[in-house]
Amino acid sequence: MASAHVLIVDDSCVDRLVASRVMESCNIKVTPMEGPKEALQFLAMEHDVKLILTDYSMTDMTGYDFLLEMKKSPKLSHLPVVIMFTDDVPETIKKCLEGGAKDYIMKPIKVADVPHLLSYI
Repeated sequence: MASAHVLIVDDSCVDRLVASRVMESCNIKVTPMEGPKEALQFLAMEHDVKLILTDYSMTDMTGYDFLLEMKKSPKLSHLPVVIMFTDDVPETIKKCLEGGAKDYIMKPIKVADVPHLLSYI
């Protein structure tokens, strides 16, 4: 599925690299971004992103706040967002799903997660 283009937003260099490598091993085009503000600037330009994977815990903006920013934008609100967590906190996960996230996954992302993630495209 070479037409899939996934934006990975994570302020952890290692987690960003792991997620990128896993997706690329499945022939998926990846654009890694260090933070939500950078990602929003990228998304404001023309792009072919079909799915966004974002970490929840980031320094300048949480994955939840990033999700809400995207949902406010008519140009971006249709994009599916999956939030990545290091901790399984049911209240936070519920808040993200109610805020419009398609799903959540626990870090680190594994090759076995990819087909499920692609189902949102």
